[in-house]
Amino acid sequence: MSTAIELRQLRYFIAVAEELHFGRAAARLHMTQPPLSQAIAAFEDLLGTPLFVRNRRSVALTAAGTALLPEARRLLAGAAGLPELARRAAGGDTGRLALAFITSADYSVLPPLLRRYSERHPAVQLTLQEATSDVQVEELLRGGGMDAGFLIPPLPDKAQAELDYMKVLEEPLILCAPSGLALPPDGEPVRLSEVPELPLIVFPREVSPALYDAILSCFRAAGVVPAIGQLAIQMQTIVSLVSAGMGLALVPQSVSNLMRPGVEYRALADPTPLVETGIAWRRDNPSPVLKGFLELLRDL
Repeated sequence: MSTAIELRQLRYFIAVAEELHFGRAAARLHMTQPPLSQAIAAFEDLLGTPLFVRNRRSVALTAAGTALLPEARRLLAGAAGLPELARRAAGGDTGRLALAFITSADYSVLPPLLRRYSERHPAVQLTLQEATSDVQVEELLRGGGMDAGFLIPPLPDKAQAELDYMKVLEEPLILCAPSGLALPPDGEPVRLSEVPELPLIVFPREVSPALYDAILSCFRAAGVVPAIGQLAIQMQTIVSLVSAGMGLALVPQSVSNLMRPGVEYRALADPTPLVETGIAWRRDNPSPVLKGFLELLRDL
């Protein structure tokens, strides 16, 4: 004999428990009384305990019936919400979205984008992880828990067969220098050839080859050969090293939102390449949540 409880049995039980009368409960359920009485008796047999005390004049709940009633209501209400839950999940309105991001995205596109997304999809759980571009690509290729990542292109050749990419932002490089350095006054743009010689603080090329090359190309175009000083893999660390007077750096413009005492940001008078930030994701990721996030990005 099956021990599975059916929603129909819960519905019958609740009707009798609320009416405390088999005739009224049967009318409420649009059925006749004998099949309802048989169904309740079968439900009691399934549970192994009486749910009602019956006599010719009254029906009352047993202790087991009283304990079961709120749980039966909860289960029936939960089952009624399942179709809507499934529709919301299929439409990307519930679930989980795991995003990785480079530091500059955290100071530019990410905060307003996440705010807008959360307003549209408040039931989606967001998981955020800061990571360099190379780490993000490897994680996406492994097919782990990351849905998408904000990074600096281009994607490596090995990744282009499995990952899709969309440009999100372009911004110039600016100078990040220790305060008190002899620079043109009043926040005027500066030429690299006129900046006092200090070690260049930069990250290893393998972390983001395109950004590394863009930085070095700025110095070459200005006729300057910088001395590489400290290497750091995070923008916060680079800015902190500049604050400590360890050297200077070229950073994407949005990093100027990262305020540190002892740091001065200046636009460059030299022509500078635009640094691109975009989002990458696995082409075979079927997540409706990710689809909704990308649609919002395209709309913006």
